[in-house]
Amino acid sequence: MAEFKTNVMRILDKSKIKYTAHAFNCGDTVPSGTEAAKLLGKKPDEVYKTLVTRGATKQYYVFVIPVETHLDLKKAAKSVGEKSIEMIKQSELLPLTGYVHGGCSPIGMKKRFKTVFQKEVELLSTVTLSAGKIGYQIELEPQSLLSFVGADTADVIS
Repeated sequence: MAEFKTNVMRILDKSKIKYTAHAFNCGDTVPSGTEAAKLLGKKPDEVYKTLVTRGATKQYYVFVIPVETHLDLKKAAKSVGEKSIEMIKQSELLPLTGYVHGGCSPIGMKKRFKTVFQKEVELLSTVTLSAGKIGYQIELEPQSLLSFVGADTADVIS
């Protein structure tokens, strides 16, 4: 099989950021984050999912959290200085970010949004997240990722 490159991988290559690409066959289904972690042989707390929200001010925010956790909307809102936030509708994801549900990455969205990672990401030697296409993941050093996307860290999970 020829090596496959997603846009996320091309962006990282162009920026000379080291990563390891992973791929898994999920057929026609979108695996949960927990299933993706299992397919990759990773612990669920090392694999992160990307969630897109809208604040009361109508600004958009990206939160990147471990796959087995849930975003605490109150903590998330506080972390970005909003009164409240809500998850965007799935139908809004592709037009807003350029990504589909199950393949959303904080790297290479159509626009750059304020991004917050769950604070424990800084304790990991590597973090794995979507490479921008279902069935493809990238693994890289958290500090490189945080710096590249200009992300903050905070406690945003329940």
